[in-house]
Amino acid sequence: MALDPRTPVVVGVGQVTVRPGEVLAPAEPAASTEPAVLMEMAARRAGEDAGGLLDRVDSVQVVEILSWRYANAPLTLAQRLGAEPKETVQSAVGGNSPQQLVNKAALAIQTGRSDVVLIAGGEAVHSRHAAHRAGSTLPWSVQDADTPPPDRRVGSDRPGMTDAEAARSVLMPVHVYPVFENAIRLAAGETVEEHQRRVSELWSRFSRVAAGNPHAWDRRAHGAEEIRTPGPGNRWIAWPYPRLMNAFSGVDMAAALLLTSVGTATAVGVPRDRWVFPWAGADSHDHWFVTERLDLRSSPAMAANGRAALGLAGIGIDDVAHIDLYSCFPSAVQMGAAALRVGLDEPDRPLTVTGGLAFAGGPWNDYVTHSIASMVEVLRGDPGSVGVTTALGWFATKHSIGVYSSEPPARPFRTADPQAEVDASPARAAAVGYEGPVAIESWSVPHDRDGTPSLGIVACLTPDGGRWWANTRRPEVIDALMGDEVGGRAAVLRGDGELDLG
Repeated sequence: MALDPRTPVVVGVGQVTVRPGEVLAPAEPAASTEPAVLMEMAARRAGEDAGGLLDRVDSVQVVEILSWRYANAPLTLAQRLGAEPKETVQSAVGGNSPQQLVNKAALAIQTGRSDVVLIAGGEAVHSRHAAHRAGSTLPWSVQDADTPPPDRRVGSDRPGMTDAEAARSVLMPVHVYPVFENAIRLAAGETVEEHQRRVSELWSRFSRVAAGNPHAWDRRAHGAEEIRTPGPGNRWIAWPYPRLMNAFSGVDMAAALLLTSVGTATAVGVPRDRWVFPWAGADSHDHWFVTERLDLRSSPAMAANGRAALGLAGIGIDDVAHIDLYSCFPSAVQMGAAALRVGLDEPDRPLTVTGGLAFAGGPWNDYVTHSIASMVEVLRGDPGSVGVTTALGWFATKHSIGVYSSEPPARPFRTADPQAEVDASPARAAAVGYEGPVAIESWSVPHDRDGTPSLGIVACLTPDGGRWWANTRRPEVIDALMGDEVGGRAAVLRGDGELDLG
């Protein structure tokens, strides 16, 4: 059966990683790692991968950049490429953004609103940090004050927390995902030692994938004991996570994707073995604020996205050969695996094609551009197989999923929005300002850089089923959080946010 010429297809991918000590053209190291330069290089590699097409790009889309501010990043990229797109597009903040951009771009191509779409992202956090330590000024480009903004912005810029949550330290992913981890552990009935061993083995498997990924930031395979054992090179970040269990954002990396239609790919002669088809996608968000979620161990939105996207593709999860679950922290992978109903240790189906954000690299919002690019390469090497990539933003808040294959889809590309289903799922009341008896639900303990515990962040359940947060700096309470099993323990939440253990 002949393919519909409007069918969207990924035809080119490119990735750039500049590790410490490496220099890319131009010769000046500081200039070579500017995000716009990294994106240009990734885009040109995507063009080479497709055998052309950059001169036909009519939509340049950039994932929100955090390591350098551009008034219009997609315009900067277009100018560096010599492109004259009919639109420039910027994503909102969030690790879900790359997959969300792909979902929308595939629809735009299928409906004829776009012909060739370039999606790119890049970060230069390592270079920024190095310049800061050296007290030097980076000679990176600055757009004129009158530069127009991008034509469109995709996604939601809604803050990830309320002011009241932020006041109780529900503020940083690095502090909140460990709360999710303890909730997962308690639900599984595991001791801290049992759970840390299981999670470190999962992360060790991820690091072995990164070791084989030429684009990974850290290509050394790490053993499970090394990952779970705190020490000088693996200090506590927020208990129960030492550094190697955290996304590593201090990278200089970029990635780019070129999408077009079957008709255009055929007309310009893109080799058929370069084609990878988006089959379906879905986007939704969990109850937006963490406090209002029924539990701290699962994601109804991830599950709804998975059911919807696989349903649109006409397949089940057992038909998927390759998976990349968003992996900022181990809790995110466990939530994703539970949502999609896949095992954490399936030898023939690892849960990453890159090695994850801790080892392959976590360039802020842009990791999933890399995971999609890597998935495209994996599917080209395994013709006829199906791959799934997932993406999330904030505190496992915003979610996106994509289904891909080197084979054309049996149905036209479609996306789902299962938000109504997620909104109808059970929630909790935010018991802002509550004082009185509580049960300890979960917790984390952020540490200072010298390894000293600095704060206890505790999720508390009220007698009527609401949730609010405690903060403690009292050494005896922090010691109990890191030592005794306090899950479910009765306590008293004071008006100042302090926690008195019963």
